[in-house]
Amino acid sequence: MLTNNQPGDKQRISAALNASSQAAPRFKVVLINPYELGRQPFGLAQPAAWLGDDGFSVVCLDLALEKLKPSVLARAGLVAIYLGMHTATRIAIRAMPRIRELAPDAHLCAYGLYAPMNAELLHDLGVKTILGGECEPALLELAQQLRSGTAAPASAEPMIYLNKIPFMKPDRTGLPPLSAYAHLQLPNGDTKVVGFAEASRGCKHLCRHCPVVPVYEGRFRIVPVDVVMEDIRQQVDAGADHISFGDPDFLNGPTHALRIVHALHAEFPGLTYDATIKIQHLIHHAELLAELKHTGCIFITSAVESVNDQVLKYLDKNHTRADFKRAVTLLRATGIALAPTFVPFTPWTTLETYIDLLRHLVALELVESVPAVQLSIRLLIPEGSYMLKIPGFRAQLAPFDPTVLGYPWKHRDPRVDRLQESIQSWVANAEARHLARRQIFERIWQMTHEALGRPAPPLPTSNFGPKIPHMSEPWYCCAEPTSQQLQSF
Repeated sequence: MLTNNQPGDKQRISAALNASSQAAPRFKVVLINPYELGRQPFGLAQPAAWLGDDGFSVVCLDLALEKLKPSVLARAGLVAIYLGMHTATRIAIRAMPRIRELAPDAHLCAYGLYAPMNAELLHDLGVKTILGGECEPALLELAQQLRSGTAAPASAEPMIYLNKIPFMKPDRTGLPPLSAYAHLQLPNGDTKVVGFAEASRGCKHLCRHCPVVPVYEGRFRIVPVDVVMEDIRQQVDAGADHISFGDPDFLNGPTHALRIVHALHAEFPGLTYDATIKIQHLIHHAELLAELKHTGCIFITSAVESVNDQVLKYLDKNHTRADFKRAVTLLRATGIALAPTFVPFTPWTTLETYIDLLRHLVALELVESVPAVQLSIRLLIPEGSYMLKIPGFRAQLAPFDPTVLGYPWKHRDPRVDRLQESIQSWVANAEARHLARRQIFERIWQMTHEALGRPAPPLPTSNFGPKIPHMSEPWYCCAEPTSQQLQSF
């Protein structure tokens, strides 16, 4: 049986079962990724390496680019679904009946950040095993038990593993080519093929709204430099011109991060990269920014979330409005673009504070740096969220809604909710028409002033800032699945 404290050691289990696994028919495992921001998923490639190394027949299926087909799921003994994001989980829930229809005899497993948070709902849909954290050893042990016919009964409780594990070179051979995923768009109109690597998992911070926190609870685990470099090397061989680091925070371990980027630059001096880094870390480790620039960093994504200090305290972000401005100055001086992300609509947002956010983006010349979807995001309160620890906050929420995987809330000022809905609808329509960021921003500026019943003052468009490198698929962690995403099944 899997245990919560001591997941099976990979080498020990492999040695013990090697003889029987060689004699038995190859047991088929299907790994499914519903969605991950247009990236080739590390969350499939890493477990694929573990399973393949032990003799399993592994099939990877990325629903962002591929469809559920009978031939893919036929004769699968284990189907494991990677739930690394809120949107991915909503897609998986919609796909679950079709998965069960195509693989009626398979053991269903869900793993990743959002699996433990939605364990009860997933069990009701037929998922028998829920894994979180550093779950590759547990996933391998489950597959071995199923192969040998000794699998433990389904558990009602999720199993979360936070022990250090021996990472392997990810196996990306069963995934669609990098060229099929989101690409990097440069200001001059050129594009680059993007590889996706992880140098660490988890996070040492406890931002209340973050989905990493309920699982890792302030811990993070590094991926060894040699493994990261092997992964980068194979992606460069597959055509990658740029690497996007998917760590929740690249500077959780600054020494480790520097070892990674120095090794990357030494071997691939023309390769560029981006990373996600907290505002707090950008300031505390300002002396490292020049090193990041020198080694090829061209932009940094940072979860600013708000320019209102009280909201930042509620979110426990450990930075202030002034810190945000300081980070902008530091990065501009270094020559690295900042791509800030926001959660602009919260129970504490007012129409005035939303206008204040828009004014800040103009004053800081960041309009061209912010994907329009970031101006429409509404605070999500999933099961297990640390937001629920705020005294009295739960009383503002409706009961958990499985259709949105969260606790709905309504703003005390209905104008704020109406504005959020209008902006969300406008952004979706405008992006479908490929309108420029500045055009979308101008309309949002007008809509917000209309909501307040006042004329919108002219915008100094010269202050919108320069265009910056960005992914062809915007960064966001929660959204309604699109009709195109749901067509995969």
